[in-house]
Amino acid sequence: EQGLQLLELGGSVEEDYIRIARCFEATRQRCCRLEQDGRRAREQLARVEAERAALEVKLKHARNQVEVEMKKRHRAEAELEKQERKLQLVLELLMREPWGNEALSREQGSVLSALAGRRLGAALAPVRRSSAVDESCQSLLSHSDISYDRTEDDV
Repeated sequence: EQGLQLLELGGSVEEDYIRIARCFEATRQRCCRLEQDGRRAREQLARVEAERAALEVKLKHARNQVEVEMKKRHRAEAELEKQERKLQLVLELLMREPWGNEALSREQGSVLSALAGRRLGAALAPVRRSSAVDESCQSLLSHSDISYDRTEDDV
């Protein structure tokens, strides 16, 4: 458009050609800057995509590790419950049997009674959870929130 306006203004042809040449040069320089900006943007995009891919791999490994640790924890909690039930049964048996009370000293009997009372309360209470991991519904990093599929990435 500027080139057409320059031609319509009249004047010497040489001045018009010089103005047109300057417009073309300015346009060429602008195109070169845009091309360089585009190249830098593509390079930055490639770096960011590589970093994202590396982070996705780390996330996948972390999710797998969390899953393994949760399975170990649940197995350990089940084993703890099993052992507590066995201990409770043994303590109850010792406390009920007449020969058990006679064989035990008074101090041993009181320790067993206290232990039996504490264990009985623990057996009736809900399953104990480690306070190191918050598994309540308010936890932001609950293992139930971990998704192993990529359907959300499509959105």
